[in-house]
Amino acid sequence: MRNVNVLEFITLDGVIEAEGGPEEDTSDGFAYGGWAAPYDDEVLDAVMQKQMSLPCDLLLGRKTFDSWEPYWPQHADIWPGASTATKYVASTTRTSSDWQPSMFLGGDIAEHVRQLKQQPGPDLHVYGSAQLVQTLMKHDLVDAFWLKIYPLTLGSGKRLFADGTIPAAFKVTESQVSPSGVIVVNYERAGAVTTGSVGE
Repeated sequence: MRNVNVLEFITLDGVIEAEGGPEEDTSDGFAYGGWAAPYDDEVLDAVMQKQMSLPCDLLLGRKTFDSWEPYWPQHADIWPGASTATKYVASTTRTSSDWQPSMFLGGDIAEHVRQLKQQPGPDLHVYGSAQLVQTLMKHDLVDAFWLKIYPLTLGSGKRLFADGTIPAAFKVTESQVSPSGVIVVNYERAGAVTTGSVGE
C-alpha cells in the first residue's frame, strides 16, 4: 500500500501559501510571498535534498502543477525526480500536459486517491496544493505530515488545517531544529485520538 505524505513549509499560525516567492500565489491579495527565503540554511537544504531524492510519485493540486510545469523541466539538475515521477493532478479544468508522465484526476478525487494508495508503486508526495490537502484530510487519506515550521506568523493566507480535519493521533518519527530556527518534524499516523485526565 502506498502512503500519502504531505510536505509543507508552514508558519506558526498555519499558513502554507506562497513560501517560495512573491509571485507564487497572490490570491486574495496575499502579500507575503517568499516568506521562507530569509530562513534558508544548510540544514534545511540537506533535508530538502534528502526528501527530494526519495522515490515517489507526486500528487498535486492544479495550481501547484501549473506553477511547477514550466519550472522543473528547466531545473532537472536540482530535482530530476520531479520530471521522472508520475504526476497525479487534481483538476476539473485540465486533462493533458506536455510535462510527462502526468495524469489528471477529475470527479471524485478522494476515491481516485484511495485507488492510487492500493496500487503498487512509490509513495505519493504532496507539496503545496492547499485545496487538495483539505480534501485528503477530510477523507482520512494522509498518512504523514513532513513539516518545516517557521518562526513567524502572517495573520492571513491559505492554512494547512483550514477545515475538514478529522480527529487523528500522530507520532513524531524525525525532528530537528535548523540554525535559523525552523523546526523540521515528520509526523506519522498513530491511530485514533485517546483521552484521559492529566495527572492520573
